[in-house]
Parts: sequence; C-alpha cells; structure tokens
Amino acid sequence: MRALWTGAIGFGLVNIPIKLYSATQDSSLDLDMLDKKDHSHIHFKRVNEHTGKEVAWENIIKGFEYEGKMVVLEEKDFKQASAEKTDMIEIQEFIKEEEIDSMYYEVPYYVEPQKAGYKAYALLRAALEKSNMVGLCSFVLRTKEHLAIIKATDGAIVLNKIRYKEELRDSADLKLPAKSEVKANELKMAMALIHQLQTKFDISKYKDQYSASLMKVIKAKAKGQKITAPKLKVTHNAKKDLMDQLRESLNPKLKRA
Repeated sequence: MRALWTGAIGFGLVNIPIKLYSATQDSSLDLDMLDKKDHSHIHFKRVNEHTGKEVAWENIIKGFEYEGKMVVLEEKDFKQASAEKTDMIEIQEFIKEEEIDSMYYEVPYYVEPQKAGYKAYALLRAALEKSNMVGLCSFVLRTKEHLAIIKATDGAIVLNKIRYKEELRDSADLKLPAKSEVKANELKMAMALIHQLQTKFDISKYKDQYSASLMKVIKAKAKGQKITAPKLKVTHNAKKDLMDQLRESLNPKLKRA
C-alpha cells in the first residue's frame, strides 16, 4: 500500500509519527470509455486553454481568482496557512462513538506508526480500547481541512473522516408522510416482521452481486452468447390491503437463514 499522508497524531503532549493508508478499495469493474462509432478508447488531456497544448503534471500549479485577479498558490503557501495542521492530527476531545450519527461518516484510513512511534501508538490503541471512546480530531489532506475520529479496530488504529454539520442537507425540505398515518395494528405487524428477520450483523455474508452479474454478462457477450434480461418482480401492490401484505410477509418460508 502507498501512504496517502505522513505526519503525527497529537495525544496530549505526546506526538506519534504516523502514516495514513486507504482502508477501502473499489469493488466495481474498471470499465473503459469508448467511442460509439469505432470502439476506440477515449482519453482525457490537461490542455492550456489558450495554446490548446497538453500540460504535464509537473507544470500544473494551483490558483484562486480573487477580485478579478488570479492568485497563484505554492506548496509553502499551504504550509503558511497552518503549518501545524498540515503535519499534525490533533486529538481535541474524546467522545462515545454511538453519539455520532452514521450520516456523518465518510472515508476510513488505516493509521500505521513510524518506527519512532511504536510505543506511543500501542499506548493510544490500548487507551482507546479500554475507555470505549474515540478521539475527535481535525487535519489537512489535499489542501482541505477535515474532521475525523480516531478509534481502535481489530488491533489497528483507524481514522475515519466525518462530515461537518453544514455538509448535511436538512430533511425538512422533503415531502414526508405524517406519523399519524401509521395505524397501531399495522405497526404491530411491522414490528413482528422486523423481529422475524432480526439477526446479528455479519458483513462477510454480503458480496457485490451486481459486479459479479455484470462480469457474467461480459463473458457471455465475449463468447457471442445471447443474454436475456431478467424481469423486475414488483412485490408491493398499492391497491392491496397493507395488513394483508404484512401478514403474507410473516410467512415462515420468508424467514432468512
């Protein structure tokens, strides 16, 4: 794995030199973009808007238009904005993880200690495990400040980026049914269905079935085989009585293994 960020975690007066690695990988198929006419590959180029010539990555810099003038930013400018935040993940407070709504979670990263930080890393990991707490922190990645939590998981420390409050949209803009529309007997039946399907969470039972099915289609087309698209089976019927549909859902045959 390639490190995405190198710096340190600030735990009180203790600094732990660390590296961040992506904890996720994409399970979708890597599809090529082709020209519909002759199936040639489509390529994207970074070109100068005036000359039309391609620009190499090493010649690309960043800038911000301010009051009609383009202000060019160099690497040292990002450091000057906050030298501490560009190299430090400072734990600001400790909280209970269950207090964080799942809508705030964004991207997880593995935290690996550098050689000089092994002992301090082990201490922080043990303290997080024993306290059942997570550390709330902020850090700068790719010129943007992020909010995150640090927690101990499966013998490692994981940093999980979380969203700021202003990044979540207000559900008040949605057209939602009133709570009064739910009848007591229907709710009782729905609760019975939930209890019937209740189980312990085991993520290993679930696979990316769509990508696997798409791969079967690709292999069949490569062999010149005909493909029959499955018909969508609609189980919900708005005209049918809701209680009858719930009652049918409670059929023992529908009980998950």
